[in-house]
Amino acid sequence: MSDLKEPGFKTSEVLSTLAGVFEKMPEAEKKSQIKKTNGIFQLNVKNSEGKEAVWVIDLKKEGNVTKGPAKKPDVSISLSDDTFIGLADGKVNAQKAFMTGSLKVKGNVMLATKLDSVLKVS
Repeated sequence: MSDLKEPGFKTSEVLSTLAGVFEKMPEAEKKSQIKKTNGIFQLNVKNSEGKEAVWVIDLKKEGNVTKGPAKKPDVSISLSDDTFIGLADGKVNAQKAFMTGSLKVKGNVMLATKLDSVLKVS
């Protein structure tokens, strides 16, 4: 999953691991995860140098992670690399990050609340 890695982004390590989990997941479990989540997340992540990278977690059709923007994401989430790592580690509360402006959501806000459980899969 080296094609998901982006130099200077800690987020890429987490998403690369998540992609590996989806690849190894039994088909029935993957279908269950897709049915439970039913959405496409686009993550717009900005690192400390001000560079932005985009990843997509597709849990609507494919059950995979890709790099680059989605054609039609159900929800777009913009956040910093550090905020994403905090969410993945469970050290940052997504609702608090949203309320303080360090996490911005466009689209299906209720779907955005499912990102937490998606990240816990890895």
